[in-house]
Amino acid sequence: MPTKIGFVSLGCAKNLMDTEVMLKLLSDAGYEITPEDTEADIIVINTCAFLESSRREAIDNILDVAWLKENKSLKGIIVTGCLPERYKEEIMKEMPEVDAVLGVGSVHDIVEAVRAVERGEKFSRYGNKNEAPLGGERVVTTEAYAYIKIAEGCDNHCSYCAIPSIRGRHRSRTMEDIISEAKSLEGLGIGELILVAQDTTRYGIDIYGEYKLAELLHRLSEETKIPWFRIMYCYPDKITDELIAEIRNNRRVVKYIDLPIQHVSETVLRRMNRHGGAACVRDAVKRLRDGVPGITIRTTAIVGFPGETEEEFNELCEYIAEAKFDRFGAFTYSREEGTPAYDFEDQIDEQTKQDRYDRIMAVQLGISASKNEKKIGKTLEVLYEGYDYVAESCYGRGEAVL
Repeated sequence: MPTKIGFVSLGCAKNLMDTEVMLKLLSDAGYEITPEDTEADIIVINTCAFLESSRREAIDNILDVAWLKENKSLKGIIVTGCLPERYKEEIMKEMPEVDAVLGVGSVHDIVEAVRAVERGEKFSRYGNKNEAPLGGERVVTTEAYAYIKIAEGCDNHCSYCAIPSIRGRHRSRTMEDIISEAKSLEGLGIGELILVAQDTTRYGIDIYGEYKLAELLHRLSEETKIPWFRIMYCYPDKITDELIAEIRNNRRVVKYIDLPIQHVSETVLRRMNRHGGAACVRDAVKRLRDGVPGITIRTTAIVGFPGETEEEFNELCEYIAEAKFDRFGAFTYSREEGTPAYDFEDQIDEQTKQDRYDRIMAVQLGISASKNEKKIGKTLEVLYEGYDYVAESCYGRGEAVL
C-alpha cells in the first residue's frame, strides 16, 4: 500500500502553486494523495508567515494536525514554505511534533523529505531561495481558472514588509517558460489564467532590462487560446502606457487590475518606503480609468501605520470616498520583526487601528452597495465555473469579480 499524503495549503495564490508542484512531485513518485486528513499517513502543511495573523493560522493548523498524530494513525508532519523559511530551526525546536521542514527554496525536495519521515528520521532543508526553480509541473487544484507565477521575490523593500527576507530578490521567469506552462494549462481546458508575482509590474526588468508585462500579455494571447487573462499585484509606480494600452486593446485581457495603494498620505507613504508617492498613486488610478473605460480596480490600504495621525487617516478616507474603488480591503498594520517599521516610534495601539479599520470599511460599504445596485438588470459575460446541485443552477463569475 502506498503512503497516503494529505495537504494543507495556507496563504496566497503563489503558495498554492508551490503546493501544486509538491502534489505533482509526490504523485509522480508513487504516493497517494488523500483529501481526508484522518486517512493520511503524512500531512504536509504549506505555510504563510507574512503577518502575525497568518503565523497564528499556520501554528493553529500544525497543532490541529499534531492532534491526529497523537490520537489517530498519522505518522508524520512536514511544514513547508514561509514559516520555516522565516524562523528556520525554531519550528522543530519549539514544536517537536514536526518531523520535517522545507524552506521556500526547497519545495522541490518534498519527495526526499517524505522518504526521510517514512524512515523515522528528522529532516530539514533550506535551499537558496534566490536560485530555486520558478515553475515546474503541477497538479492544478482550481477548476475553471488557474494561477501562473511570472516572477518570484521582491525588490521594493517596503518598510513594513518581510517578503524580501522570506522570498528573496525579484526574479522573472522567461516568457518562453511562462508560455510553455500556459499552453499546458490551455490543454486542461482552463478558461482564465491569473498572472501573479510579488510585483507583476516589475516583470522582465531583471532579465530583459525593461518592464515586459504588456508584451507578455500580448504573447500569451497570441500563442494560446485561453479566453481570459487577469493580472494581480501591480504597483502604481510601474503602470506604463504600454500596459494600459494592452489592457484596453486586448479583448482577452479582462478590464480589471489589482493595484494595492496602501495609503495616499505623502508622509505615510514615505515612511512606508513606497515608491512614487501620493501623486503617483492618484495619477495611476486616473490614467487607468481614462485609458481603459469601465476598468475594475481592486486595491488595499494599511491603517494604523506607525505615526499615522488622525489627519493622515482622514486623508485616506476622503480619497477612498472620492475614488470609489470597485473592490477595496483594508488591513490594520502588523508589526513584523526584522522589518524597519518594527522599530519606528509612535506605534499605534490595537484599539485605534481597529477603530480606523471599521471607519474606512464603513466608507467602502456604501460605495460597494451603490455599485452593486447599478448592476441589477444588466447582462454580464461570465466564466462558467460549475453546477450547484443543491441550488440546481450554474455558477460563474464576471470580469469584475475576484
